[in-house]
Amino acid sequence: MSGPKTTRDPTLKAQRAARDRLARLERQAKARAEAVEVSDGVAETVALSRARGQAIAEPAGARRGPRAKPYRRQTGLEFLAGRGRIDAEARAAGERYGSAYRRVKLEKAIPSTLGLQVRGEFVTPALEAVLAHAEGTDLARRKLREFRARLWRQNDLVAACDLICGEEKTPREVAGSEREAGRLEAVLKVALDILASSPGR
Repeated sequence: MSGPKTTRDPTLKAQRAARDRLARLERQAKARAEAVEVSDGVAETVALSRARGQAIAEPAGARRGPRAKPYRRQTGLEFLAGRGRIDAEARAAGERYGSAYRRVKLEKAIPSTLGLQVRGEFVTPALEAVLAHAEGTDLARRKLREFRARLWRQNDLVAACDLICGEEKTPREVAGSEREAGRLEAVLKVALDILASSPGR
């Protein structure tokens, strides 16, 4: 006499295990396909950014897949220093200029691709914090004016520092062509040499 099959039936157990295995394989295949799509999208974005002249730093030990490391956009100064086109003193002078420039414009440096910012409720800042911030911005404004005075307020020198040091763009990204990028880079080198050699930097 045969009754209804119970969960102890080896055939049902084997069928359930096979279904679970197929479902797991399907999830894994879907995750792999999504990872490839994301990786291809990132590669396309990086290629387009490089075509526009942006410098993109390859992640150390880069690999494709679900655990791929993030790319990071390089600033113009990082790009030039990394290729040995400016020395450490010139880069430091450019970074000081850029820091003052961005503080006056109330902007931050370029974030990485993982620079996610969690936003919460608005909290009214303390008066001391507001005053300290205002003093810091005023100091940055005076420093920027002083840096520009050292450059004799020459439009080309100031514009090169504003774009490469302040806006953190590469010469190629600003100029659009290799020839103009080379000219802009030469102007920037002169400006950074002046800033680096000025007393009271």
